[in-house]
Amino acid sequence: MQRAPRTIRWSAKAWGLALCVVSCLFFVAFQGGKLSLMLLIIITCLSVYLLLGRWSGISSARGRREIGGVAGGAMLQAGSALKANIHVDIPGFWPIPYVTVKDKLTKFGGESQVYEGTFVPDWKRRGELSYVTPPLGRGLYKFENVECVTQDIFGLFEHAGVISMPLTFSVLPRTVAIPEWRQLRTLFKGNHQQSSVNGSQRETTQINGVREYIYGDRLAKVHWRATARTGHWKSKEFERESLPKLTIVLDRQTNVYRSSEQFELAVSVAASLLQFAAKRGMSTGFLSVGGGRVFHETPGGYETRGRIEKHLIEVQPDPNGDPSRALRDRSRLPSSGGLVLLVSPQRGESILKALKWLDVNGVSACHLRIGSDGNGKGKDDWSAALRSVGIASYTVQQLDELPLLLGGKGA
Repeated sequence: MQRAPRTIRWSAKAWGLALCVVSCLFFVAFQGGKLSLMLLIIITCLSVYLLLGRWSGISSARGRREIGGVAGGAMLQAGSALKANIHVDIPGFWPIPYVTVKDKLTKFGGESQVYEGTFVPDWKRRGELSYVTPPLGRGLYKFENVECVTQDIFGLFEHAGVISMPLTFSVLPRTVAIPEWRQLRTLFKGNHQQSSVNGSQRETTQINGVREYIYGDRLAKVHWRATARTGHWKSKEFERESLPKLTIVLDRQTNVYRSSEQFELAVSVAASLLQFAAKRGMSTGFLSVGGGRVFHETPGGYETRGRIEKHLIEVQPDPNGDPSRALRDRSRLPSSGGLVLLVSPQRGESILKALKWLDVNGVSACHLRIGSDGNGKGKDDWSAALRSVGIASYTVQQLDELPLLLGGKGA
């Protein structure tokens, strides 16, 4: 652990104290007497005390931060609160009345939060500060350096030190477990109707990467070299048959979302669907549509899921973007017999034409509409329009409703 030294400059208070000492010297020299001598002794003792406070040891303070079992690079889920404990050890012997600790938590591309508290050092010159953060939103966070500040008993001079102990962690979008999707088999097209889900679960003999060991994996699937190198059990990840496959399309167009909460709901729905597909071993692609920035991942293994996960942590709304145009790009969509899940609050003629175009080309489509207009008639009209052309539709107003909607009937 390295300390970042802090330069202390003479302030107006320091110059004022020096002026008092010099004035007392002149008072003794020109006036004399017991009063002037006593005043000089008092001012000198106070000055020595205040001067030695600079070497109180606060600038050389050491410490460590404990965050509820979270290590560097760890990931949490949105809505989680962190409990932090900061332990400070101050070297030296000069008395310190109290210490103020300031800890800064910064969200990349967002706001910063400063947590401040005070403790009185014990006889070993140690102290501890504990605090709990509010529920954290999706994103990448970093704990900055910890600042320790103390003052003399008169509150005249402030001394500070900085303890360098940065920590970076990620907060994943909130997800909900989907036990089953009753209509999933019937959504796939053609002769693959019954074999699509099972077919996508079959593995090839081509190794696609390394993943964490899952209890029950055969010994033949254990990646012994990676296990020996990392010290943790690792298994081989094999490529899966890609036809038919599932593609999840996330609409990031800014002007279609009424609030940031609605966009977060869309990201959480997409993440929950990806989690459901991964648990089922389905061959899944991901398409994130924004203005001029399209993130696309073809079906893959453990490393591919990691890239999609990283994108979902950092993704933000885009001022432009046209999902209806992206839905017509055959290079990023599954072949005949596949399924496209559109996660978007949009509805209208352009979306309807794009979904019908997929249906004509042998690709099933399903629209998961985020939020509602507060108008039940508009919701029913859009669902009826999709059902009339054989396209499934679900309206998701809260994330907790998703398992019930998919486990039951389309809305």
